[in-house]
Amino acid sequence: MFALVAALLYAAASVLQHRAAVEAPREHSLRVGLLGYLARKPWWVAGVAADGGGYIAQFLALGHGPLVIVQPLLVSGLLFALPLGAFLSDRRITTRELRAAAAVVVGLAALLIAASPEPGHDNATPRAWTALLLATLVPAALLVVGALRLPRLKPALLATSAGVIYGLTAALTKVTAHKLGIGVTHALASWQLYVLIAVGVVGMVLTQSAFQAGPLRASLPSLTAVDPVVSGLIGITAFHEHVDQSPLRVAVEVVGAIVMVWGVVALASQIADDRDTLTEPVDADAH
Repeated sequence: MFALVAALLYAAASVLQHRAAVEAPREHSLRVGLLGYLARKPWWVAGVAADGGGYIAQFLALGHGPLVIVQPLLVSGLLFALPLGAFLSDRRITTRELRAAAAVVVGLAALLIAASPEPGHDNATPRAWTALLLATLVPAALLVVGALRLPRLKPALLATSAGVIYGLTAALTKVTAHKLGIGVTHALASWQLYVLIAVGVVGMVLTQSAFQAGPLRASLPSLTAVDPVVSGLIGITAFHEHVDQSPLRVAVEVVGAIVMVWGVVALASQIADDRDTLTEPVDADAH
C-alpha cells in the first residue's frame, strides 16, 4: 500500500514539476541554481510537496519490503495519471491507452507472481557497494556527457541518467530505513545517509534539467521505465533478494518485464502528450 501511495504522488509530482521547469532559462540547466529558480514557482513547490510525500511512502515501503517488489510497483503511478490526464485535457481514454495500461498491469502481475520475490539482506557488503556505486554513477555520468553533445536527445538521456541515479537512491533509502529502525544514532552514523542526500540532489537536478530540456513526452517514459529495472537488478545482485530462477518462471519474468516496460513507455508517452498540450500556451508566453 505504501508503494502504491508513493506511485500516485510521484506521478503527480512529475507533471507539476515539468509545468514549472519547462519555463526555466536554459543557462540554469544542470546547475543547482536551477532549483533556486524553480523554488519561486508555485507549481514546482506543489510538485516538490508531492515528491516529498511520495518519498516518505517509498521510504516506509522499502523499510518493510524488498526492492524487487517496491520499485516495480511505482510504475503503477501511470495508471493513476491516465484518467487524470484524460479529465484535464477534456477527452476520452483511447483504446491505445487502454492497451498500454493493460500491458502495465499484466506485465507487472506476471513479473511479480512468477518471480515470487522474497526479502534478502538489509545491507550490501563493502565490495558490493563499491561495485554498485561504479555501476550506477559511471553510466549516469556518461549519459550526461552524451546529453551535452547530443542536444536533440538531451531530455531522454538526462531522464535515463536520473532513472539510474534513482535506482541507486532506492538502495540507499532501503539501508537508511533499516538503520533508522535500529535507532536514530545508528542511522546518523552510517555513510549511506549522507550519500543518499548527495545523490538525491543530483537526481533532482537531472530530472528538472530533463524536464527543462524539452517536452515531457521526451523524458517521462525513460524516467519511469529505467528506475524499476535498475532497482530490481540492484536488489537481486547486491542485496541478494530472492526471485524464482526455474527456467519456466524466468521466461515468464522476462516476458512480463518486457511487456511492462512497453506499456510504461507507451502510456507515459501518451500522458506526457496530454501534459505538453496543456502547457503549450504557457510555454509560448514564456518564450
